Amino acid sequence: MSFLFKSLAFSFLIASFSLLACAQNGQTFLQYEGKAGPGKGKHIVLVAGDDEYRSEESMPMLAKILAERHGFKTTVLFPIEPSSGDIVPNYQNNIPGLEHLETADLMIMLIRFRELPDEQTKHIENFLKAGKPIMGLRTSTHAFAYQKEKTSPYAKWTWNGKDAGWEKGFGKRIFGETWVNHHGVHGKEGSRSLINGVAQMNDHPVLRGVNDIWVPEDVYGIQGLPAEAEVLIYGQSTAGMDDKAPLIWEKSVMPIAWTKPYQIEGGKVGMAFASTMGSSLGFQSEDLRRLVINASFWLLGMSEAITPELDVAIVGAYQPTMFGFDTFRKGMKVQDFK
Repeated sequence: MSFLFKSLAFSFLIASFSLLACAQNGQTFLQYEGKAGPGKGKHIVLVAGDDEYRSEESMPMLAKILAERHGFKTTVLFPIEPSSGDIVPNYQNNIPGLEHLETADLMIMLIRFRELPDEQTKHIENFLKAGKPIMGLRTSTHAFAYQKEKTSPYAKWTWNGKDAGWEKGFGKRIFGETWVNHHGVHGKEGSRSLINGVAQMNDHPVLRGVNDIWVPEDVYGIQGLPAEAEVLIYGQSTAGMDDKAPLIWEKSVMPIAWTKPYQIEGGKVGMAFASTMGSSLGFQSEDLRRLVINASFWLLGMSEAITPELDVAIVGAYQPTMFGFDTFRKGMKVQDFK
């Protein structure tokens, strides 16, 4: 086979893949081409895949802000039930489109207890080996749970794993913590961010313009972040599920947003940002959206573009639903979240 023929064949395959990817936009993933802004030329992949906190609602909303307001190209991936093509958050074994991570500059995930096919998870491993920045929200501390295929090379990522170097799994290794418990009373207590609770972090770029966050999701328990983690915000439980609910000072505070470097075998050092906030209802808070947008800029080395006035207004309509198991909207297709 001649060099010219090989080159033409390769070009054809790339073109075919591009056409296929374009054709699938709105069917297995959403993609927004960034408009003018500081993020022009950078690609952010947002991965929804939890069965409680409605990440299938919040990830498209964040993707639109990043694209429309700030110029990033964004791709949103979802848990898809193969036979119907529906978004089914409690279908644990399929998030198509993870190959988009190969061109991503940043990954934002909100997933819980997934057991994906190895060929899908391989793209996450490649991303981590490259040392690219990653953000994990809410249940991403316990992103994976391997029950069936213990022979998978990624079984060590399971949230309660015991493999050497991967004790307590992906969440502990990458973000610094795994699932511990509900420190607050789930479904009855919310969380108030103590923005000025870490004096040395008051000038951190991620906190610029972030003044007050209340979310209806309760505070998660944290047993012990590693020494290299830097806590940006502590959270206090509130005695009720609205933003006027008083603080419960009898309860200890817990870290609810922090940064941490990470590295996996054979990979470069990367940076992670994690927050145990992140329900779709919680993202009605302008300051929570600001925290995540600021963190995206910071992870991408764009701190100089972060200002207290950064536009985090929702693009179009956003009508999040209450969190809970099996309460997701049934029969929804990817294009319904466009």
